[in-house]
Amino acid sequence: MPVRIRLQRHGRKGRPIFSIVAADSRSPRDGRFIEKIGQYNPNTNPATIDLNFDSALEWMQKGAQPSDTCRAILSYKGVLLKKHLLDGVRKGALTEEQVEERFDKWLEEKSQKIQDKSTELAKSIEDKERARIEAENAKADARAEALKSQETEQEAGSDTEESAPAEEGSAPETEAAAEEPSAEAAEEQQAEETPEAKTDNAPAEDSADDASKTESSEEGEKAAE
Repeated sequence: MPVRIRLQRHGRKGRPIFSIVAADSRSPRDGRFIEKIGQYNPNTNPATIDLNFDSALEWMQKGAQPSDTCRAILSYKGVLLKKHLLDGVRKGALTEEQVEERFDKWLEEKSQKIQDKSTELAKSIEDKERARIEAENAKADARAEALKSQETEQEAGSDTEESAPAEEGSAPETEAAAEEPSAEAAEEQQAEETPEAKTDNAPAEDSADDASKTESSEEGEKAAE
């Protein structure tokens, strides 16, 4: 019975989680399996891999064939390297001590690489968050500056509107002040013209009195005759 190491899909739509299983190659993808040897979660960064190293190595030594994705996972966890080194021991090219020494060295280097990548990812996330905060602060400052300039323009407009009615109010006062002297001048001119009219009328009245006296004297003389 050919055994295949492959992924079995679980989880919800858009966020899958895969089980790493050893199953009969003739079984459907999500069907029956022989043994579950791990879990793979691609939703995290870096991806989370929980693998039973000894079971995976045992199945590989028995001749199980991994799928492409499972081969990458097994290589990432060092299963393929350990199998290769143990094949060297079986052939007499290496001792078990050399195998453990090389494998431990590889694990140390791999752990350092994973740590560096995690640190770089964390730093990248911090930089993005800092850039986002700075961009938001810049937008807030620009918005505040725009509001401040708008308020300044509104205040300037209100000051202009207040000064305009004040000027309009002063104009009638100026006109009234200009009319008052003209009225006074008219009254003075009328006053000057009135005595002259009286003076002109006085001789006329005197001549009328003289005429009445002459007429009365003439009537007296006629009566005496």
